[in-house]
Amino acid sequence: MVTNVNVMSIIVVVLAAFSDCSLNPSTDTNKQIHLESFQDNQPIKAYCIDFNWGPGGPNGFAAPGLWADADPKEHVKWYKSLGANVIQTFAVSCNGYAWYKNGVVPEQPGLKHDFLKDMVRLGHKENMKVFGYFCVGSNTRWGQLHPNESYGVPSDGHLPFTKKYIDFLCSAITDALEKTDMDGFMLDWFFHGPIHKTKIKWLDCEIEMWTELMGSPFPGKDLVSKEQELDFAQRSVVRCWQQIRNAAKSTKPDCIIWLTVFDLNHPQIIHSNLVKEADWLMNEGGTVEELKQIRKELGRGNLINCLAAWNKADPRTVVPASLNAGFGLYGFTRPVNGSLLPSIDDYYLAKDLNELTGDEANIAMLARAYRGLPFPAKAVSEKKPVKTSGNWADNPGVSAFLKR
Repeated sequence: MVTNVNVMSIIVVVLAAFSDCSLNPSTDTNKQIHLESFQDNQPIKAYCIDFNWGPGGPNGFAAPGLWADADPKEHVKWYKSLGANVIQTFAVSCNGYAWYKNGVVPEQPGLKHDFLKDMVRLGHKENMKVFGYFCVGSNTRWGQLHPNESYGVPSDGHLPFTKKYIDFLCSAITDALEKTDMDGFMLDWFFHGPIHKTKIKWLDCEIEMWTELMGSPFPGKDLVSKEQELDFAQRSVVRCWQQIRNAAKSTKPDCIIWLTVFDLNHPQIIHSNLVKEADWLMNEGGTVEELKQIRKELGRGNLINCLAAWNKADPRTVVPASLNAGFGLYGFTRPVNGSLLPSIDDYYLAKDLNELTGDEANIAMLARAYRGLPFPAKAVSEKKPVKTSGNWADNPGVSAFLKR
């Protein structure tokens, strides 16, 4: 870990983002990775005010229309004050409704502004890239409309990647790229079925998928081995990824596909082209060593580390360590002031960092890194643990999910 570090002395080694979505980064892992930047060799400094989790829905996801009055001007202003150069907001959130108007996916009920489109327009004026978001493995609205192709509607992975669903998802992605001019999009929960453990229910649609993916008749639920079940899930993920990537790059060749993974060793994706070919790859688990291992094994760049209350990463150590390793940074949490978060200068930076916990401490440390402010020497050297009291993990639906 790096101690007593001024951010400005190390910021130049932070991961730079591809402007051409190259899939062939440098394979020299013995040197710092310097890649073509999207603007003046700036690092990836990203954040997300998270509209996924919240009250009112049938699961842990926010009710349709919650935060529909979100003002793009105020949101871009907040991200600018954080010092971010990458905004991750939403094309379609986990409740299944869109954050832009007149698209193939119905908009959030009561959506006041053409939110994503306006975020892109205003963000670009501030030299920020703006990303949408799609949760591949979970979509409450889709599950409600297609109960025969869903494991109910939990706040967990519940969607088999059928041809029908892939067609829908590709249509939603290309529509958002065309109508909002977003720079790219994040893909989350890219797993077939529940995200923590491969456990396939063998719905009729999945039995049909078996023939498509495995090239043989379905042997029967009781005759499928664990190895075959995993092979099936891996093939399902690969097929879905290939079609998403082809659709997105055909629509907007320079778009950036950003994959976030909570477990880089997840058996469904560990050996997949998905991890190799995604333009940006993020470790949502927050550990620097896992990203170093990925870089060593795959020789790839555009790696990002995540700070979130749920992963218990201590920003006092993880932020300087990520910067020193040359990784981009990202954080997220749900709104607390209407659709927004408190003021960066009047709240997060006005407080002693050691008094803050959870996502508040994460934001305060990210703001210092993103704005080139010195890290408090005390905060870095003491490595004081951060309590996981962030808003994301406090949501009842998420709390139950994390206890699995």
